[in-house]
Amino acid sequence: MNSILGALFVLTAFAVGIVRGEESAETFSKGGDKQNSIPYLVTKPDDFEAQQEYPLIIFLHGRGESGDDLKLVKVHGPFKKAKELQLPVLIVAPQTPIGKNWDIDMLSALVDHLLEELPVDRKRVYLTGLSLGGYGTWNLAAQRPELFAAIAPICGGGDPLQADNLKELPIWAFHGAKDSVVPLKNTADMINALYNLGSDARFTVYSDANHDSWTETYNNPAFYEWLLSQKKED
Repeated sequence: MNSILGALFVLTAFAVGIVRGEESAETFSKGGDKQNSIPYLVTKPDDFEAQQEYPLIIFLHGRGESGDDLKLVKVHGPFKKAKELQLPVLIVAPQTPIGKNWDIDMLSALVDHLLEELPVDRKRVYLTGLSLGGYGTWNLAAQRPELFAAIAPICGGGDPLQADNLKELPIWAFHGAKDSVVPLKNTADMINALYNLGSDARFTVYSDANHDSWTETYNNPAFYEWLLSQKKED
């Protein structure tokens, strides 16, 4: 948590300079240090108006989309369906280097930065991710639950000992019953810990799915209907 305190860091961002219509590639640098930075992709709705506040979906990719090419973060995730449904949302997808797990302190600082720099409805900030990003979703939300209106971790896992931090947060988790990469138990343990604390988290298990439980999730309009209906209370 100390790494995100404004007293210790000056948060700045450096634009990469790639802008294509309503999509832009950016780099956030913590403490003004370009060696301590994370690239991210921003997509905006077609009818984007800078004076309007929008819901924000933060998407964390899986291991296979790590690297230094931001085009990879769009291989999976909510981008295609959000555009097809013409959802009035901002989507931000950071990218982690090959071989690295998600840096939760960096992600936490990035979210703080996004809330300052983008026209975001702060009552409607959502976090979702798949596989490696599913782990990142659980872990970031456990560290900063106050940031999010809802989370949707897919085929990941977290620390059941942190469930108390998440018990009030709307959660819809997903996993494939036949997952041979990340065991179903990893999500089930989190959900059971939440249920024991009185959470009303939702849990969908795809009976025939292996590791890919994200395609069906992100292609489902009902997923977005649920997600965007969640709103933080005053």
